Amino acid sequence: MRRTKKLILSATAVCLVGTMAVTSFAATEHWNDNSAKTAVSKEWKNWKVKWEQEKNDYEKIALSPGENETKMNFAWYSKNDKQAKIRISTSSDLTKTLEKDGANTYLEDVVEFEGTAKEYKKIDETTYFANKVTASNLKQNTTYYYQYYLDGEWSEASSFTTGEAGKFSFLYVGDPQIGASKGQVPTESESSQSAEIAARNDAFSWNKTLTAATKSHPEVNFMVSAGDQINNTGDDNGQECEYAGFLSPDAMSELPVAATIGNHDSKFANFQNHFNVPNAYTEEKNATAAGNDYYYSYGSALFIVLNTNNYNCADHEALIQKAIASHPKAAWRIVTFHQDIYGSGLDHSDSDGIVLRTQLTTMMDKYKIDVVLQGHDHTYSRSYLLTSDGKNHTAYTSENTKSEYTNIKDGNSTDANALASKEEFLKENRCYKISDKTQGTVTNPKGVLYMEANSSTGSKYYNLISTKQDYIANRSQTWTPTYSVIDVTKDSFTINTYDVNTGSKIDKAFVIKKTDSSKTSKIKVTKLTLNKKAVTVKVGKTKALKATIQPANATNKNIVFTSSKKKVATVDQKGVITGKKVGKATITAKAGTKKAVCSVTVKK
Repeated sequence: MRRTKKLILSATAVCLVGTMAVTSFAATEHWNDNSAKTAVSKEWKNWKVKWEQEKNDYEKIALSPGENETKMNFAWYSKNDKQAKIRISTSSDLTKTLEKDGANTYLEDVVEFEGTAKEYKKIDETTYFANKVTASNLKQNTTYYYQYYLDGEWSEASSFTTGEAGKFSFLYVGDPQIGASKGQVPTESESSQSAEIAARNDAFSWNKTLTAATKSHPEVNFMVSAGDQINNTGDDNGQECEYAGFLSPDAMSELPVAATIGNHDSKFANFQNHFNVPNAYTEEKNATAAGNDYYYSYGSALFIVLNTNNYNCADHEALIQKAIASHPKAAWRIVTFHQDIYGSGLDHSDSDGIVLRTQLTTMMDKYKIDVVLQGHDHTYSRSYLLTSDGKNHTAYTSENTKSEYTNIKDGNSTDANALASKEEFLKENRCYKISDKTQGTVTNPKGVLYMEANSSTGSKYYNLISTKQDYIANRSQTWTPTYSVIDVTKDSFTINTYDVNTGSKIDKAFVIKKTDSSKTSKIKVTKLTLNKKAVTVKVGKTKALKATIQPANATNKNIVFTSSKKKVATVDQKGVITGKKVGKATITAKAGTKKAVCSVTVKK
């Protein structure tokens, strides 16, 4: 059996005190019905045969990024507890041995790593063990072949390729949600799909997405998934068929995945046993069954993955602090979580998706996060650069989040009291400022970019909310699966998003550049003028001065106003003069080395 993987990241995090159930809304009639596509009819026919084996193969391996680019994490189920072993080599033949000191040993470039195996669960009366191993001391730009020990024998060799720390690329995908097309009626049938038939359809789509993405962009080193790898929230073992589908693509044995916990993943412990995440924050006070927040670094970037199904934002802040303390010099701070606090989908972007917005917006500012990668709303959107408005807003938790906050979407209710309550919730969530509307390329920006990924499989789509929010720079719903490719250097972050079916971009590239301000020449103020040279103001009244700096792009635009006689007239730092008593005074404005003055006469 072939088991090869590259790096995949999943984004699914949200904050609350305690955990909170999320209301689910119906999908639209749009979904990716593979039985209706004549172009892939042969592939689909063959897949249906193959699926009969795939759906019960719970022993597929998943690769995840290690704590840094020199490590790789592995996880898999097995029927034996004495086999948590991985062996890797730069040679495709890992079986060769040498006669040394009377015994056969591996060639020098074959290294074996051991990990942990624990009894986990029974599926159809078969006991399965959860295995986790970490491989270390990996070199940059190197292809490694690996095998994992499974039920008494080594698997077939698979491979992964490490990237270059100074310049790397990764896929960013949203909501594969294998099994979410349950209930839809496919073209080839008159009956609605069962959970298992839905998983068959969606796993085929997932295979097509990863094949297209990795063929068009072989440079990607890992993948970030924004959560909801699977769909089933009511049946522990029912999830396993969907995880088998998620891990079924050949690309998954070569491409590491950093998966985020989505609301559909969060109910059971399967997630934390299928994925061996690095630096798991096990100190979390309100963790869900699926696992914890975690972090890792890759080159110049620090990646922080939050499980926002846990509404205790103190847990998330503690993890962020720990991650930054471990990587204080990271050029980029990238956060992934599932619920879209800044998205534009009908189902979540003004309801359960924004429950944690008032807390997380401030937190992203406080810790100078550059980019947030989100999922959940099965639509595409890209925000302007946003900051907190600096005001106090209600912190929502499982204790004070009312049903109308999450159940009413886009004002769709006839209950006047509920609508009034919902409006108060929305008012509190206007907790942001748009700091930069620059499109294309922005340099040394202030604020955070929030991305929302559409479904990467088309297992389920949502409509866009009726009115585009003011914080949204671009949004779309193409009713086709999409994926993004993100390129990172120490100086730049570039994101492009593609349609799976056509390979064409659905949005223009967005680039964030960083320059070393200490090496940038400062632009001095050459001229400062006031709009008035003399004013008359009555006692107790005010007059405003307007100062203009030249050039407009001067580095330091700070203007300081002073009064020569504060008992006669005062001036604030906005240039507003207040008459105090009859007399005369001089107001001086200063910017850099330049000054401008205004004579003030105060009368009764």
